Amino acid sequence: MSKQNLLRVSDATMQFGGVVALNNLNLELNKGEIIGLIGPNGAGKTTAFNVITGVYSPTNGEITFDGEVIASNFPHGKMKALYAGQNAGKYTKSVVPTPDKITKKGIARTFQNIRLFKDLTVFENVLIAKHLNIKSNVFAATFMLNRKEEQQMREETMELLKILDLETHKDDIASSLPYGKQRHLEIARALATKPKLLLLDEPAAGMNPQESDELKNFVARIRDDFNLSILTIEHHMQFVMGICDRIYVLDYGTLIAEGIPSEIQNNPKVIEAYLGVDE
Repeated sequence: MSKQNLLRVSDATMQFGGVVALNNLNLELNKGEIIGLIGPNGAGKTTAFNVITGVYSPTNGEITFDGEVIASNFPHGKMKALYAGQNAGKYTKSVVPTPDKITKKGIARTFQNIRLFKDLTVFENVLIAKHLNIKSNVFAATFMLNRKEEQQMREETMELLKILDLETHKDDIASSLPYGKQRHLEIARALATKPKLLLLDEPAAGMNPQESDELKNFVARIRDDFNLSILTIEHHMQFVMGICDRIYVLDYGTLIAEGIPSEIQNNPKVIEAYLGVDE
């Protein structure tokens, strides 16, 4: 059976003034896969996430999600003369998304630094995310005509907390949770938007080995339980090698390797990028 493509990043370049932060990235993710995006600090990993999620519009290139072009751009205006990337004349269409529109299409993300509503409860954090897909308008909400929909969202929020073993913490203030549980809550909030693709930005950052192993099992479980595809940035190599189907490696904004974990572990370019070589 052939694999069904979900995300395709084609020739994506992100240039800030004269600095090329992401240079001609080509990346594919199929439905059901867990893909890793790794590289040294400053390699362009978070820039790639920001381009995919609509935080940045690429300077050049195209992003296709579930068969639809969700972002596209080409060097024009002042950038036309400054452009230092590749494929300057390949794209001619400009599709500029916003993060909320990207989320509604089915892409959700977490962040390297946990971004919760720290003074709200676990339940309230997830319920707020549920409102992204609310169908009733401001008028209906003002006059409490949306009670049925609101009740459904509250029930769905409770069910999600049960599935993710956060039910007993539903009334706890988010900032009071242990670090690992805060990570789980951030992922739960992302899942509340009902994504097809989940982007995890260094989910194991700051975790001890036990917490990292628990997170690895947690991510594998939600992939299966929620029929998700996952793209993750991570510096924790044991986490990446233990969970990813395939891995892409960036260095100075440029893709230097891709393959299954065993191929990446033994790739000379990857070893050089991480460890350096003698002059």
